[in-house]
Amino acid sequence: MNNKIKHSGIVESVEEGCVYIRIVQSSACSACKVAAHCTASESKEKMIEVSTSEASLYHKGDSVVVTADSAVGFRASFYGYLLPLMLMVIALVGVLKATHSEGAAALSALGILIPYYVVLYLFRNKLKNKLSFSIES
Repeated sequence: MNNKIKHSGIVESVEEGCVYIRIVQSSACSACKVAAHCTASESKEKMIEVSTSEASLYHKGDSVVVTADSAVGFRASFYGYLLPLMLMVIALVGVLKATHSEGAAALSALGILIPYYVVLYLFRNKLKNKLSFSIES
């Protein structure tokens, strides 16, 4: 069982120790032959920063395959979606039970996201190491 997420991409630029790669992220049906006639398919271009000691081996315009462990995808979804949702629900229920005010509960549920994303921003370098891509040889 292959536990890797793979994307084909083009090297956009190279700096010391870092390669910037443009990938086209596609929905599952965007490769379908009738996708042009369907509104459900979509694709987006993304820039990925890959830290590597072999950055000097890559040049602008090179075709590469970017990989990440599937656990990276789960971890990113957890920090980006699941954990903030859980915090919002806990804040909503807690404030609603304590104050019986739906307005205060709703504001606190939204307000809990401010410190969450500030903390996430402060730990961005640690998260960058845990949520990293590599270039397949």
